[in-house]
Amino acid sequence: ELLDGVFIGFTMNHSVVDGTSFIHFVSSLSEIFRSDPQGRESPVKISCPPLYKMHGPEGYGPIFKLPYLEPEEFIVPYDPGPLRERIFHFSPESMARLKAKANKECGSGTQEISSFMALSSLVWRSITRAYNPSGHEKTCCFFALNARPRLNPPLSDDYFGNILDRTSGVRKVDELLSQSLGWGAGVLSQEVKRHNHEAICETLKMFAEHPFVVPRGSHHPDFHGASHTVVIGGSHRFDMYGPEFGLGRAVAVLMGYCNKDHGKVTANPGREGRGSVDLEICLRPHAMAILEADEEFMSFVSIS
Repeated sequence: ELLDGVFIGFTMNHSVVDGTSFIHFVSSLSEIFRSDPQGRESPVKISCPPLYKMHGPEGYGPIFKLPYLEPEEFIVPYDPGPLRERIFHFSPESMARLKAKANKECGSGTQEISSFMALSSLVWRSITRAYNPSGHEKTCCFFALNARPRLNPPLSDDYFGNILDRTSGVRKVDELLSQSLGWGAGVLSQEVKRHNHEAICETLKMFAEHPFVVPRGSHHPDFHGASHTVVIGGSHRFDMYGPEFGLGRAVAVLMGYCNKDHGKVTANPGREGRGSVDLEICLRPHAMAILEADEEFMSFVSIS
């Protein structure tokens, strides 16, 4: 279906903006494109203009100096090796089943597990099985979080820039795989819940005092705390199918090859909406074959 399609590509530098600001830019560009230019003398006004006031930890910034003199000190060529990519679709009904299963198995009674945390637990467990590591080794599920609504007072999603927080669940392989899907979802939910205003500001202060550049490659034990990592990026909340440029509604959303690695997962909303999710997963060919044969994982994948 995509072989004779028209592709519209965008790129960004993550040191400048995050995914929230990226989709804000694309949506604003689409709004300008679709405005009627006839008889218009004044510039087009977009409905959600970006907010440019810089936000940083109190007493720091606004400029942070990296501890490098030359780009070669932190820009390192990186070859991810052979990869296979596949998009797995999870329908609204499948997401509802995952959420119900996770909440039943978690049984905490204090906080409801979201459907996306349930899906993340499924992916974490399934890809860890595909890695086939030793049971005593550590496995990590890493997220990038939009920090705007977690601050006090919260920042608007119209704030233009890069304001992410990061969190991860780290467990031994045999512990994760011996427990239920709901248990894993509970671990991830608690980690996400822990990232409130105070925790985010503390992270920002640490970066301001000791700035660094994240190395290429998701399997970096010093950064993620584990040798076997699942990195989940993107967001099922981004309005990926809203922007339109005269060709009708998009048929699919694909991520470019930049920053792909073994264990990288990108979440996008499903085209059908209603809470559906598409996961673009990158793995070594042998690991992808194991994932495609994983009964628990594939029982929730929707194949049309």
